[in-house]
Amino acid sequence: MPHASIALQAALKDVSAEIDRQFDKLLAVPADPREGLYRAMRHAAIGGGKRLRPLLVFATARLFGVDRTCTARVATALECIHVYSLIHDDLPAMDDDDMRRGKPTVHRAFDEATAILAGDSFQALAFELLAHEATHPDPFVRAELALELARAAGPAGMAGGQMMDLQAEKASFDLPTVTRLQAMKTGALIAYAVEAGAILGRVQPEGRTGLRGYARDLGLAFQIADDILDAEGDEAAAGKKLRKDREAGKETFLTLLGLDRAREQARMLIEQAVSHLHAYGAEADLLRDIARFTLERDR
Repeated sequence: MPHASIALQAALKDVSAEIDRQFDKLLAVPADPREGLYRAMRHAAIGGGKRLRPLLVFATARLFGVDRTCTARVATALECIHVYSLIHDDLPAMDDDDMRRGKPTVHRAFDEATAILAGDSFQALAFELLAHEATHPDPFVRAELALELARAAGPAGMAGGQMMDLQAEKASFDLPTVTRLQAMKTGALIAYAVEAGAILGRVQPEGRTGLRGYARDLGLAFQIADDILDAEGDEAAAGKKLRKDREAGKETFLTLLGLDRAREQARMLIEQAVSHLHAYGAEADLLRDIARFTLERDR
């Protein structure tokens, strides 16, 4: 893992193991005709992936002393939405990808109908987790968690950004439009990860300004790093097909800014993200480490 701090390496390993445990428990394969669906969901969710979004939930919730069991359920709900989006994004009607996280995509390993149902099931499972009283004793906290995730995942967030991304193959987008697209498609769930930690910590909306600024800048830097990785990365390390945007003729931060300017913009965004955490001390070091590692990752 290139240039990740020891603390970040340990946190990534710990959170990845925790999310795998959660999915292993939630997705026990039944001895009935639904077996194929559960096997497809396990294929998609267990093992692999950066687990960045769950890690951000844990890192933010830790600032406010939130119970780890509650945090794990929210982090898993968020990962459910992310996994569902990847399953559907890989379908022939979208990006038509064969590999994801170093293994065959769900529609290749199973079939398209099963992949669609697996994605649908992950979306439903996310809100089932958030609404359950085991996630938090306060129903108002649970309601806000569900409301904000719905906003982040829907037409004003991830799904809307994905629609813009599909249109990008047919139109030339300028920099503000590409920035808006990525703030929705990628940035909305990253922002939710940080927001969710604050919601769990019962931080009032007016007290989340710094964390929201951190998440906004981190999300854009993450996407610029993704664009650079798509152009220069190694497919074996990434575990998925690269150079897709260039082949599709899409405008990206890289095509609009050029490699050097894109790297500089990403560095500036990371510096800004870290500066938004000035009100916190060493307890926010993991959030700072995550931001800095965004530019160094290879997948």
